[in-house]
Amino acid sequence: MTFCVPIEQTHTAYHHQDVPLLAAHDHVPVISSNRFLSPLKLQNMNLVHSPSHSLQLPKFISHFQNTPKFYPPKRVTTSNLETIGSNIFSNSTASIPIKAASEGVDTAVVVVEEEEPQLKKIQVFEGHPAPFGATVRDGGVNFAIFSANAVSATLCLISLSDLPENRVTEQIFLDPLTNKTGDVWHVLLKGDFKDMLYGYKFDGNFSPEVGLYYDPSKIVLDPYAKSVISRGEFGVLGHDDNRWPQMACMIPTAENKFDWEGDSPLKYPQRDLIIYEMHVRGFTQHESSRTEFPGTYLGVVEKLDHLKELGVNCIELMPCHEFNELEYYSYNSVLGDYKVNFWGYSTINYFSPMTRYSSAGTRNCGQDAINEFKLLVREAHKRGIEVFMDVVFNHTAEGNEKGPILSFRGVDNSIYYMLAPKGEFYNYSGCGNTFNCNHPIVRQFILDCLRYWVTEMHVDGFRFDLASIMTRSSSLWDAVNVFGSPIEGDLLTTGTPLSSPPLIDMMSNDPILRDVKLIAEAWDAGGLYQVGMFPHWCIWSEWNGKYRDIVRQFIKGTDGFSGAFAECLCGSPNLYQEGGRKPWNSINFVCAHDGFTLADLVTYNEKHNLANGEDNNDGENHNNSWNCGQEGEFASISVKKLRKRQMRNFFLCLMVSQGVPMIYMGDEYGHTKGGNNNTYCHDNYINYFRWDKKEESSSDFFRFCRLVTKFRHECESLGLNDFPTAERLQWHGHAPGTPDWSETSRFVAFTLIDSVKGEIYIAFNASHLAVTITLPERPGYRWEPLVDSGKPAPFDFLSSDVPERDLAVKQYSHFLEANLYPMLSYTSIILVLSPNGNA
Repeated sequence: MTFCVPIEQTHTAYHHQDVPLLAAHDHVPVISSNRFLSPLKLQNMNLVHSPSHSLQLPKFISHFQNTPKFYPPKRVTTSNLETIGSNIFSNSTASIPIKAASEGVDTAVVVVEEEEPQLKKIQVFEGHPAPFGATVRDGGVNFAIFSANAVSATLCLISLSDLPENRVTEQIFLDPLTNKTGDVWHVLLKGDFKDMLYGYKFDGNFSPEVGLYYDPSKIVLDPYAKSVISRGEFGVLGHDDNRWPQMACMIPTAENKFDWEGDSPLKYPQRDLIIYEMHVRGFTQHESSRTEFPGTYLGVVEKLDHLKELGVNCIELMPCHEFNELEYYSYNSVLGDYKVNFWGYSTINYFSPMTRYSSAGTRNCGQDAINEFKLLVREAHKRGIEVFMDVVFNHTAEGNEKGPILSFRGVDNSIYYMLAPKGEFYNYSGCGNTFNCNHPIVRQFILDCLRYWVTEMHVDGFRFDLASIMTRSSSLWDAVNVFGSPIEGDLLTTGTPLSSPPLIDMMSNDPILRDVKLIAEAWDAGGLYQVGMFPHWCIWSEWNGKYRDIVRQFIKGTDGFSGAFAECLCGSPNLYQEGGRKPWNSINFVCAHDGFTLADLVTYNEKHNLANGEDNNDGENHNNSWNCGQEGEFASISVKKLRKRQMRNFFLCLMVSQGVPMIYMGDEYGHTKGGNNNTYCHDNYINYFRWDKKEESSSDFFRFCRLVTKFRHECESLGLNDFPTAERLQWHGHAPGTPDWSETSRFVAFTLIDSVKGEIYIAFNASHLAVTITLPERPGYRWEPLVDSGKPAPFDFLSSDVPERDLAVKQYSHFLEANLYPMLSYTSIILVLSPNGNA
């Protein structure tokens, strides 16, 4: 069968997407392919009915080399091809009689041959503009995606077998007259989608100078996709060694149900939390974990009892959204392995759990990975552990103008990213682009995403990476289009910090999100530092970076920090008391994934990042660390003993401070990264939790940490809802009631009234000199030692199960009878008040 359309008299090589045309006088071959010719490829063809010619609508048609240009088709749509629509994916063929609209012009003749379709009985309907994403409804799946600047949209269906070959199984061209409402493209499909994925192709201007990057050859991900499939195994290149393999989105089905077994949010008061920052893969990937599913969500489930034993009741998962671990895959000559994006702070899709953290991989098109994440949350809740997610709404994996087109850039770059007047990318994230968080579409996207993780995945809270970016004004370089006139001056300059950011306001007043924990990393790479000043609505907490810096300085013995250290112990009221906030608005930490581990903090003065392959130029140079006299792990016995004391001092400080303590994974046994303070690129022992080392230290540091966290949980006074007052807390120096806040003071002590323990005495001696302190007198009572970081294990914590506890207590008796206590240099203590005769 043939059809004719007007053509130009030129014979230049040209491909208009999938439709090739030949000059009428050329030899006409049979064209056969697996590429779908949608009805709308005929749009604007300027065709009219003719009894002498007919157009046969084939299912497949391919590019053909050296074909002449042709005029774009005029109009044949899904609405006037209803007789074809129900059969467009079947073996039947429909015909429309046509003839060239103008006489006397050359025509192109195409002969087509229909191939056997790979999908059967798929019906196409107009669909609905809401909700965004792929949604099971009306007996089918509705697809809806926002793109204001695209001129055409094509839904691509891809089978699991075609995905590795970068083949599209079927394409459905969306009619802008029937499949578009406002700026939302939509279509409803009914049929069998087993082992099928989807993506989109958008066409429009490729004009970076105006912020547009449309490329119809690219299949882009739906920002609202619930699972993304690419490679199946973490850190392994595909058969073509492509670091960026073709990705596609899961098509949901009604059958995918998860048994939550009655799970409900734990809703702990935030003041009661002890947070554990952890990496899903790093937690169990080391062979010493002996887990059935190492490096996965299920691997974490297998080790939840360790967290329960440690005493944490909240895990903060480093990024679990879909990312490409091979983003900067390269050979590392220093270690003889390959650099990968191990941490995951480079999101591709925000709704999708990382499939390669699942034991199921790509099985069931990613649904099994979703269910494994849900299983992790459910089992954590059973053990009384809340689950927070570290989310990265400040930038994406698409980078700057040289980065790949994966999703947001190909859907609507000028909407999703902060752009300068000539389309340049603002880089407040330090990673090449900045998410345009306060644009109406983007902030709605972020809210929808967070609600999904709360309602569908049951997570309990979020930590927002570089959260200050969410307070910056959105791109207004297209102000003429937005306001109708240019904006003069810098009143609305892109990136200006806002006192009342729309996104933060919406999140803070959202009925779903207001009831979960929201934690801001209150700074960004553009110099905005908002610790103590982040817009909070009385519900936002902050990673207290000032706490980290002050505590490090004081514990290592730096002059001038005793007063600031005391503020930290009280929950940083100088930062959080104003505006109705509470001590728990401060997330206290000494170490996190960025920077030194706790063991390295007391072992290295300088960073040792050569293993990163960047000549030690990466990572933070100002760590406020102290190696205790010798650099590196190989040190004298006395230096190693001092390091252990310092580790105990830091951990004890964290647990007796008002606010919410956060522990970094591995610090509970003294994990070392060899002085590397920027281990983002290592999928190896550097970042793996060493379960063998944890077992070795079970009678030492891990025991200390476990008992101190238990003590915190037992003390009502160590998780106050309000800042302590003089009725609750009294400061002391070497003598009772005489604190020393001078520049040279390195001693801080205080007593706390506790409704459970009675009264507690806590002291820190950060001096290089030992000191004998005088304790407050309490007639009828005596002070009993509980914690002394200067003692070796198990006498560093005199719990009731210590075999020689009574003997150890008696060793203090001659001091305590005189109301004295000797403290070694660089030590901390806890004493509890007991009635006379009960010691």
